[in-house]
Amino acid sequence: MQHDLRLRAAARAIYDNVYPAAYPGPFSFDEAERFGTAEYRQAVGAAQDARSVLTAQHEQLLFAAIL
Repeated sequence: MQHDLRLRAAARAIYDNVYPAAYPGPFSFDEAERFGTAEYRQAVGAAQDARSVLTAQHEQLLFAAIL
């Protein structure tokens, strides 16, 4: 996911919130990304879902502004 830095940053934010440093998961985000863990894939999926929702909301706002 190195080609989409914003999506990677969103996935890292989600991962870090689910597995905070005070209660670390089995891997850091970078390790989870390297190994392709289930937790990493879930964070990426959540980031993709969030991007879809936010994009749809943005498009709705642009459409409303045109009207």
